[in-house]
Amino acid sequence: MVPREGPESVQCPCPSLASLQAKDALRRKHKRKSRQHQRFMARKALLQEQGLLCMSPEPPSSPPPTPSGALPGTEGTSGGTHRPRNESGGASWSRKPTPRESGGPWPSKCVAIDCEMVGTGPRGRVSELARCSVVSYHGDVLYDKYVRPEMPIVDYRTRWSGITQQHMRKAIPFQVAQKEILKLLKGKVVVGHALHNDFQALKYVHPRSQTRDTTYVPSLLQQPGLHTRTRVSLKDLALQLLHKKIQVGQHGHSSVEDATTAMELYRLVEVQWERRQACSLPPHPEDRDPDSSADVEQYMEDQYWPEDLAQGTRGGAGEPQDRRE
Repeated sequence: MVPREGPESVQCPCPSLASLQAKDALRRKHKRKSRQHQRFMARKALLQEQGLLCMSPEPPSSPPPTPSGALPGTEGTSGGTHRPRNESGGASWSRKPTPRESGGPWPSKCVAIDCEMVGTGPRGRVSELARCSVVSYHGDVLYDKYVRPEMPIVDYRTRWSGITQQHMRKAIPFQVAQKEILKLLKGKVVVGHALHNDFQALKYVHPRSQTRDTTYVPSLLQQPGLHTRTRVSLKDLALQLLHKKIQVGQHGHSSVEDATTAMELYRLVEVQWERRQACSLPPHPEDRDPDSSADVEQYMEDQYWPEDLAQGTRGGAGEPQDRRE
């Protein structure tokens, strides 16, 4: 009779269940990113085939001297691995030009923003911030919070904003949200649709040279179906250029979805946009100043006030009675 070995003598060499789950979650995340990138590149290729994306090659610069023995049409391999040139004479389409190649910002220096507003004041005609979302160049959500307006809400505008009374229970004060958001926008290229509305709700002015408003995307594409003299809605741009439906249903807009869509539109025409930006006139003097996120209270200093009012406040005459923006 052969004795059996005890179960305690056999040890399972398999890794722990937690590590397997972590690896599986990471693998699924990479697959989602890969599928998203493939869909984006397929849409871009379709627009290129239709002639809507004129990817004109950059002016050729003087190539480095070809080492002796190197075949024509290829780079020397002594300095590292290089890709072969396109024999047809055009630029290589094997990969998407990076922002640095097109003179654009680094991806880490580019964010997209969208804000949802509610109505305050007389008859709810004053728009105040109630939700703000900021996404990265790759579509990751960096910020998404509900904001409590400074004045009582008269009209939630739920049909468009998606804001309800329940959302205000977890909302943060406007001053707190403003400081958090401006810290994210400081020094960044900000992408969005009709950005003047978002900046107005934030009570903020961003440098014009660092602003990319997707209402100008039709003029960059010069597509006959899109009227370049009128503002095209983000919903129409997403449907025609990205083949993507947004702002559907009866629950209002999603600021995360709108900000992500604006970034996708920017990436679609990023090369043309940044080349045109680089060739445009120098920025206005006010654009070279630091943006207002550096110090929100700086405009309370005397240098920004009319001289007579500034003298009155220094002399103890009290605060000015009327200050118009």
